[in-house]
Amino acid sequence: MEQSRDIVNVGVSFARCALPPRKPDGHKGDFGKAFLIGGSRAYTGAPYLMAAAAVGSGCGLVFLGVPHGIWAVEASRCISAIPVALGSADSLAPDALPALTGQAEACDVLAIGPGLGRFDGVADTVLALLRATDKPVVLDADGINALSGHIDVLSERRGQVTILTPHNGEFARLLNNGMTPEDVARADRVRLARDFASQHGCILVLKGHRTITATPYGTVLVNTTGNSGLSKGGSGDVLTGLIASLLAQGATPVQAAAGGVWIHGRAADYASATLTPYAVTPMDVIGAFPPVFAELMETE
Repeated sequence: MEQSRDIVNVGVSFARCALPPRKPDGHKGDFGKAFLIGGSRAYTGAPYLMAAAAVGSGCGLVFLGVPHGIWAVEASRCISAIPVALGSADSLAPDALPALTGQAEACDVLAIGPGLGRFDGVADTVLALLRATDKPVVLDADGINALSGHIDVLSERRGQVTILTPHNGEFARLLNNGMTPEDVARADRVRLARDFASQHGCILVLKGHRTITATPYGTVLVNTTGNSGLSKGGSGDVLTGLIASLLAQGATPVQAAAGGVWIHGRAADYASATLTPYAVTPMDVIGAFPPVFAELMETE
């Protein structure tokens, strides 16, 4: 397909199209099944935030896969998401693969990464799952880091849906060309994102001020919402769960990615109006989803 060189500012009209309609007589099976994979003994908050965002943005069934060692922690927190124990350790390891592939087959979308850490076995397990599944995948955090030095695994998924959501540091590791996070921040981020997405056949959400979503076909969408209240640990986990939720409910991959970024930023704007950017937490952003959805449901 011929490359498009369009650069589009994402606004409310685009985000409105990213919000899948809900049938009045629908049931939970009509609104998507997402399998979210994350967490480790070092990071128990990240998977919970990811699951809370997916539930809070309309996904019908959310399964939260976490290492066996932290299953009880997540089960005590999750009310609407369904915790799934993976393997026998307190970080993701290859013995979790049977549970991972089995649950993946029963779901529409996978999200992998928040809180996994960089423990022995994590990267190998993530890479094996990426090779084994043809389901749409959202990769964040240590799901992205697993690809460092193994970018061929991403390229092998060309033709399947893969959405990556790196910050500058994770993107620098992905590029593996000597660039530092500071180099990425100073560079032409539009060009870097466009070239990477085109080369590897993925959708790249390069996070930061005016987050960039680059498609495999050259189009770049630039976000117009958000504030420094999002500059806190856990914000990316919320975005991952939100994008996976929209994708599971029927949004196109580009709508889910760029529309999810817009909704995430708009929710932070609502929350900051009351709390100020200093005091906004990732849970406050999830709590501000309702007025954003109400805004998007209004007729033009």
